[in-house]
Amino acid sequence: MTETLMRGIFAPVVTAFHQSREIDSDRSIAHCRWLLDHGCDGLVVFGTTSEANSLSLLERKRLLEAIVGSGISPAQLLVGNGACALPDAVDLATHALQIGCGGVLMLPPFYYKAVSVDGLFAFFAEFIDRVADPRLRVYLYHIPPVAQVGIPLTLIEKLSARYGRLVAGIKDSSGDWENTRRLLTEFTEIQVFPGSEAFLLPALRLGAAGCISGTANVGAETMQQLYQNWQTAKAEEIQSKLNRVREIFQRYPIIGAVKAVLAAANDDDSWRYVRPPLSPLSDPDSKVLMRELEGLEFQLPKF
Repeated sequence: MTETLMRGIFAPVVTAFHQSREIDSDRSIAHCRWLLDHGCDGLVVFGTTSEANSLSLLERKRLLEAIVGSGISPAQLLVGNGACALPDAVDLATHALQIGCGGVLMLPPFYYKAVSVDGLFAFFAEFIDRVADPRLRVYLYHIPPVAQVGIPLTLIEKLSARYGRLVAGIKDSSGDWENTRRLLTEFTEIQVFPGSEAFLLPALRLGAAGCISGTANVGAETMQQLYQNWQTAKAEEIQSKLNRVREIFQRYPIIGAVKAVLAAANDDDSWRYVRPPLSPLSDPDSKVLMRELEGLEFQLPKF
């Protein structure tokens, strides 16, 4: 893996599907390329918005190989590594290392609830020890609203004390600014990414590495404007625009909403396909969503 730490605006890339619900690699790769040309410094492949936990291990490996094989630099890829089974997590990370990806974004084992910090530490420690590669860079993924198992601050302390720079960063999708603030002020040696652009400006002022947001799939350019101009007089105005767009998306299931925008903007209903148990955004909701975004003069993501 690259020694360069991840920084900037990252989209957890939505996965395109055929009507059969098989992965559409060509459209997925086209979207990756479009994102890198329109505001993204890097990509999270197999994040929450990617429907990663609806994909098999083999599907993830093959799509990652296709993305890198298309000419996209693996150094720009942060590979989602959500797996409750330790051998699966090791397998996915080892594959990402072999390809040369920039890091792994790692969920805690999320099936069993109310587990102890010691239990979580044992999982991550055994994962790192089994991978046994100095190139490994782990970015922890804290998303308790979905996983219901989080990344406590004491866990970060223990992992950092034992493994140092192998624990490179964290994505905080708690939606709790106080938690993000504490990460930024108490863990200055790791890269902290808020999981919502609503926190981007205050986070950058405290030293955040950037932002990893599902809505970056359709709105990364404005996020990049703020990332480049957070110290200027324009920053508050750009943040306000981001907040208005985020508020609209938060009224809908995020994956269905992002795919509905991609479908409408490109006149391509195949973008609406999701895997069960998710459902596409309904036609009435899609129309309301598009009207609301157009009311903000939102720049539609046309390929």
